[in-house]
Amino acid sequence: MQVEIWSDLVCPWCYLGKRRFERALESFDHRDKVEVVYRSFELDPSTVPGVTMPTVELLASKYGMTAAQASDAQREMEQRAAQDGLEFRMDGLLSGNTRDAHRLLHLAKAHGRQAELTERLHRAYFSEQASIFDHASLTELAVEAGLDRDDVLRVLASQEYGDSVDTDEAMAQALGATGVPLFVIDRRYGISGAQPAEVIVSALDRAWAEAVAS
Repeated sequence: MQVEIWSDLVCPWCYLGKRRFERALESFDHRDKVEVVYRSFELDPSTVPGVTMPTVELLASKYGMTAAQASDAQREMEQRAAQDGLEFRMDGLLSGNTRDAHRLLHLAKAHGRQAELTERLHRAYFSEQASIFDHASLTELAVEAGLDRDDVLRVLASQEYGDSVDTDEAMAQALGATGVPLFVIDRRYGISGAQPAEVIVSALDRAWAEAVAS
């Protein structure tokens, strides 16, 4: 069974959904038969590379909130994440272009380290407030996740894997995705949003039963 997960690294619901999926997978009887593939989805691909802005300002602008309302929404997200065992530090968080990070995730996939890099980048961004936008920081995080430094530097110095990011996003569009996270099981079942673990387990069980029956 294959589960594809479309997400963006600056999406708090994506990190939350990832953790809930992992908890669901732990209780799935056939978890050893599940291949997990992370797919790229840039929430704001128009963001200028190398330029960051306070996330609270971005939220306020995007959703027509006041700065205070946006800050309150971030506090609520911190509390929600804590209930799932995640430490989010949203105060002073910055947003920026994630294309380079997504390209590195495709490099990681080629070397069997995609899960490790996805977790490392999420944790760096939401829990450590580390940059995942500049090449120096991305390089160190990717090396920590088990990638070869020379490979990382080569990819970041080029546009390598850019076509893979574009392909993932075209696939998401073809599937009708308007937001993330999106979990797709064997291209037959879709789970939209950070659903509770029990909802995900139910979908995995149903997909497995149908695959065996067919």
